[in-house]
Amino acid sequence: MKHPALASVAQLGDYDAIIDVRTPAEFAEDHVPGAINCPVLSNEERVTVGTLYKQVSPFEAKKVGAALISINIARHLQERFRDMPKEWRPLIYCWRGGQRSGAMQIIFRQIGWRADKLDGGYKAFRQHVMEQIDALAPRFAYRVVCGATGSGKTRILQALARQGAQVLDLETLAAHKGSVLGVLPGEPQPAQKGFETALWQALAGFDSSRPVFVEAESRKIGRLHLPDALLEAVRGGECLEVAASLPARVEFLLRDYDYFLQDPEWLVRRLDNLKELQGKETVARWQAMAREGGWSQLVQELLDLHYDPHYRRSQGQNYQGRRRHDPFVSDDLSDAGIEALAASMLAAAGA
Repeated sequence: MKHPALASVAQLGDYDAIIDVRTPAEFAEDHVPGAINCPVLSNEERVTVGTLYKQVSPFEAKKVGAALISINIARHLQERFRDMPKEWRPLIYCWRGGQRSGAMQIIFRQIGWRADKLDGGYKAFRQHVMEQIDALAPRFAYRVVCGATGSGKTRILQALARQGAQVLDLETLAAHKGSVLGVLPGEPQPAQKGFETALWQALAGFDSSRPVFVEAESRKIGRLHLPDALLEAVRGGECLEVAASLPARVEFLLRDYDYFLQDPEWLVRRLDNLKELQGKETVARWQAMAREGGWSQLVQELLDLHYDPHYRRSQGQNYQGRRRHDPFVSDDLSDAGIEALAASMLAAAGA
């Protein structure tokens, strides 16, 4: 029988607040959705205590750690929780549901709040997330939006969402456009664990009686990996192929990657990553085009020589799902054109 002061992951929704007492660095990597970070040890303090534990003794480490934890809990009580009523019910967790969360729970319960701990802590939550991704991913009928680079696939997904479809927008969750030039300026990717938690949240919110629209992706989006169960399920979905004309794709990419036009040197540095595939001479020519503002020619060559051959290889190998519909042909990837493509896909998919 579970201890009455412990809660399972299934009970997360039963509490007025979820308090993560781990360090800010641990919290930034991943955390229970909706949790607030009230660290009982700072990043630096945890290193100090850990070093004492290893180099001196566990006893000395616990003395120093207890003093620091007491100071930090007192500060949180004064700054964040002093106005909470007696009926307030918080759930507290740390890495494994041990001493850090236990210290705050004891003090909160002495005050009179019914403070519980998450049984197994963040580690139990993390295990739940991965198990749920494996279980949920195969339950849905995926409609996979395929098409060469510059076909507006992510924008089409966003239009589908506006039109009421269920959409799993992997590139938005990953903060990356999915190619070697897909890094978003000023927007770092989440940690792998945080990305997987976001995937779980999205999957858990879907209705399995309705299709889920998703973009055809490779195993990696930037530096993040798609879970195997999800990748396998998506690759077995029904493909909806966008066949946009080359001029429309070039025009779209110039709008969608307009930040490259604002900072050509940033693009020049990114192009260095293509030297091994395309050769130094070709990449040097592309870098010169960027510096000189030859954007249309640069984008067209990147599509012709790099992206389109890669697309033909990868799609043939990885996305061989049913194609019940003819390609969705378009020479208009303006906002209106993308909305029209989304409406056509939605009607074709019977969603």
